Amino acid sequence: MSDFNNNNPGEELYNHNNIDNTMENYVQQSNIPQTLESFQSINEYAMQDNYGYEYNSSSLEYDNAEVNYMIPESEIHQTEKKSIKGFGYYVKKTLLIAVTGLLFGVFAGIAFNVVVDYKQTKDKNDNAKSDTTEAFIVEDEHSMDEFEATTIETVATLDNSSGMDVSDIAEAVMPSTVSITVTSIEEYGYWGQSYEYEAEGSGSGIIIGENDTELLIVTNNHVVSGADSVTVTFIDETVYEAKVKGTNVDNDLAIIVVDLKDLSNETKSAIKAAKLGDSNKLKVGEQVVAIGNSLGYGQSVTTGIVSALDRMNDTNVTPLIQTDAAINPGNSGGALLNMNGEVIGINSSKFASTKVEGMGYAIPITQVENIITELMSRETREKVDEDKVGYLGVGCQDVDPQTVYFYNIEGALVTEVYEGTPAYKAGIKPNQIIVGLDGQSVTSASDLVEKLQYYSFGEKVDVVVAYFDGDEYKEKTIKIRLARRPRD
Repeated sequence: MSDFNNNNPGEELYNHNNIDNTMENYVQQSNIPQTLESFQSINEYAMQDNYGYEYNSSSLEYDNAEVNYMIPESEIHQTEKKSIKGFGYYVKKTLLIAVTGLLFGVFAGIAFNVVVDYKQTKDKNDNAKSDTTEAFIVEDEHSMDEFEATTIETVATLDNSSGMDVSDIAEAVMPSTVSITVTSIEEYGYWGQSYEYEAEGSGSGIIIGENDTELLIVTNNHVVSGADSVTVTFIDETVYEAKVKGTNVDNDLAIIVVDLKDLSNETKSAIKAAKLGDSNKLKVGEQVVAIGNSLGYGQSVTTGIVSALDRMNDTNVTPLIQTDAAINPGNSGGALLNMNGEVIGINSSKFASTKVEGMGYAIPITQVENIITELMSRETREKVDEDKVGYLGVGCQDVDPQTVYFYNIEGALVTEVYEGTPAYKAGIKPNQIIVGLDGQSVTSASDLVEKLQYYSFGEKVDVVVAYFDGDEYKEKTIKIRLARRPRD
């Protein structure tokens, strides 16, 4: 029952039980003759009130209240007529019923045949339309089907019709998840001296397919960014070296690979490729399961619900899935699963605060499927030796926050172009911003330096430069042959 809304705070709110009394008082106060026509008129007026109208006599408002007013029996003037009927009357009535039944049967048969013929014709037309539609489907240049696993098994979609069981999902999908360990060389200063040390980090990944020579694993860009070495641990506790195949900073995605020839037969039998679901079909309140390498201790399972959809934060340009399933450090790159064991998200971040609980975020898989496919199609590169790293010939710094905010642009701001270098010959100038290298986004000066570590001198690369024109930045792509770094 809906609540009533009273515009006068001092007056008592009315309920259904006293509306009839209010109506009766209204009739008496208005001196309306209590005839059938009068009560019908009032009844119509009361029906209007179901749409939010207001009584003039009592100033009573209510919201979608269902009100029925009964017309008194004393006002219903209906007379029963009685008569005596003879034998002929019943004979005529019997014949009339028989003829009516016969006619009804004939017309019903005709109508049934018409409906059947229409349904058969419609089914044929629908089938023809379906065939026509499928004939015009055009596939993208690259699709996930190209990377379908053949060496290893794929996780089967679970039948959840018998009820939700997280343990079944964990058992089925654990072989598709990996623990990732990265190491990098960090520097710190102390009393004017510079020191180096090896830092270690952890994350998670999801096996999503393979090509002719590589096992393909998707994870977050921030898990492998800046790493000097990457290793993965599979479900059978075996550890293998991995290489970064491609990254997308804006969407926080990366593809890492393990050479298939390096995998033992036992490991190939133990691991599986994950089944991808449709994140567009998610509903708020739907139960989900998160699997990842929490705190670097190895794979663990948490569960929760979809708290919200299309959430934005600073870690991603793609609207994210919000979940209250625990997403802890080390879970990044792990799987967010529906109750059929399908991957519908890639865990990426959480809101960390003493005032906040249960706000984790995952990248919806369907929205980034094309990006993942593009990353899997790239050539796998390894870092080149330090003395072979390619050289552009620019000095750079990060774009200042004001420019990032007002122009929505990130990259490596060129502060200096050295004469005679590849950048100088290509026409790159100070105050331009390098935003892309070889099809990859460049988000900062350090990001540009890191990406160049995979290219040796003599290679040609596409460099995307943003320049200010009028009141906006425009982009142009320049092909540059990298040079050998000059000796100090």
